[in-house]
Amino acid sequence: MSPETKPDFLISPEGLRVDGRRPDELRPVELKVGVLKQADGSASIRQGKTYIIAGVYGPRELHPRHLTMNDRAYLRVVYRMATFSVPDRKRPAPSRREKEISMVIANALMPALFLEEFPRAVVDVFIQVIQADGGTRCAAINAASLALADAGIPMRSLVPAVAVGKADGVLVVDLGDEEDKYGQGDVPMAIIPATEEITLLQQDGFFSREELMEAIQMGISSCKYLHELQKDALKKAYVKKGPDDEDDMDDDEFDDDLETDLGEADIMEDE
Repeated sequence: MSPETKPDFLISPEGLRVDGRRPDELRPVELKVGVLKQADGSASIRQGKTYIIAGVYGPRELHPRHLTMNDRAYLRVVYRMATFSVPDRKRPAPSRREKEISMVIANALMPALFLEEFPRAVVDVFIQVIQADGGTRCAAINAASLALADAGIPMRSLVPAVAVGKADGVLVVDLGDEEDKYGQGDVPMAIIPATEEITLLQQDGFFSREELMEAIQMGISSCKYLHELQKDALKKAYVKKGPDDEDDMDDDEFDDDLETDLGEADIMEDE
């Protein structure tokens, strides 16, 4: 099917989506940590046909200096789409949409970071969309969150993100390209899973109050599932980098260590 061709339906008579998924089913997700040797932290995500790489540099000295903040580090996010990432070649210059999404991603990640630990410094997050097939801003948050953890930036939690949309009147999670283009709207969101604090919530299109509340609950459930995938990706990276005697450590010990490293144990105790 050509990317320019509108499908006959987004939800089949059997209740399945264009790619055969159920309404509450995510696309296949593959997360990897430590994919860039030259970065302080990095991660990649394949979510359906969408493929994104994120690299983190810092904390380091901030230039230009007029951006310096005395009480915390400056989180600088640069989201870019490769010229070949979409069917119609994208212009190399940063677009207004890319700048907007860069700001959205930074705002979604900041509540999870202890930036006050690095006053007058900068943490740079570079996100490159290699292939776009819907849901790039949420996939970028998933990858960037992992890259920040890989870089050792102190965090309250990883930040998972997903978009919930409406296709042919049916609420669906993790929109693909056709659903993104021809659906009736979408609600991108990101959360801190332990507290269900929402760090990103946008809406495009019309949703009734009941639909919006249901979409948020669907999004929270999907984000918690993505959060488990994020933790699994970090665990695999720890096993690969860790000493040989860590091979005997069981999954429960890894989970405990991971929650402690990310500050999640403290969050859960405070509830």
